[in-house]
Amino acid sequence: MSLKIAKPGILDTVQDLGRTGYRELGVNPGGAADRNAVRILNTLLGNREGAAAIEMHFPAATIEFETDSVIAVGGAHFRPQLEGLSIPEWTSLPVKKGETLSFAGKKYGARLYLAVRGGIETEQWLGSASTNLFVKAGGAGGRRLEKGDVLRIGIENAFGPSGLRAGRTLTERFLRRPVLRVTEGPENDLLTAFSANSFETEEFEVRPDSNRMGVRLEGPALHTVDDTDLVSSAVAPGTVQLLPDGSPLILGADSQTTGGYPRIARIVSADLSIAAQASPGDRVRFRVVSLEEAYAAMCRFEKDLSFLRLGLRFRAP
Repeated sequence: MSLKIAKPGILDTVQDLGRTGYRELGVNPGGAADRNAVRILNTLLGNREGAAAIEMHFPAATIEFETDSVIAVGGAHFRPQLEGLSIPEWTSLPVKKGETLSFAGKKYGARLYLAVRGGIETEQWLGSASTNLFVKAGGAGGRRLEKGDVLRIGIENAFGPSGLRAGRTLTERFLRRPVLRVTEGPENDLLTAFSANSFETEEFEVRPDSNRMGVRLEGPALHTVDDTDLVSSAVAPGTVQLLPDGSPLILGADSQTTGGYPRIARIVSADLSIAAQASPGDRVRFRVVSLEEAYAAMCRFEKDLSFLRLGLRFRAP
């Protein structure tokens, strides 16, 4: 069972939920930028949540299926088409041998995911199939997917008929929310009172030089009370750092493990998908919330995903 890259996109890689336990060695977790999308799609297909999928940016790849399969696409909206006909997102769909999946145009979002029943089986590094382009490991030899690449589809103990769909309340709530909820970072108190207020009340625009390492923002310059150099400290995807030019930077899946810029905030886990889907030109706002509210938001997503998983099991033959 396999699929083939008939035409490569601008940046297509194999990603799962990343590798853990190696940050002390300077190895970042990597993995899918939008973890929630991968978890939802794998749930729809009856896969384990961490099964490897294909992460695509626009223009995205054209993919030919060499065997009958069941797929689901979601994350960004790139107008997916199967044999030239539009198909729904967030839905498990059967595909036949020889059929081709393509994408007609970008509507919103930065990254789309293709999950296949059984998952994508590729080279692993440190226990993960996620592609790390910097060390050239994981996925398809540690590189982006190219024309002619053939990826093996696994034979995991997946379940469920095709045609299963995730509700809009489960997806759009997390992918299209206009405000990013954050908790205060360790160096939040270094912001001037005026800048702390601007951080919550002003809009910031996503810059074109954003990537998997981080989402760079442009807006009113934020300032600290002094220019004291900081000792490098631990950072993680979702950490909001303040760069020397006064602009915020949201660290992404491929970010470093330590940093010396002020950590002024941290995106709550339920909203990390929104940050991952931010495209150049998009505008975002921040809202500082308590740790209790951040925890409640995480629990709400996990509860919704559990209900989806339970509902699929009831429908499974």
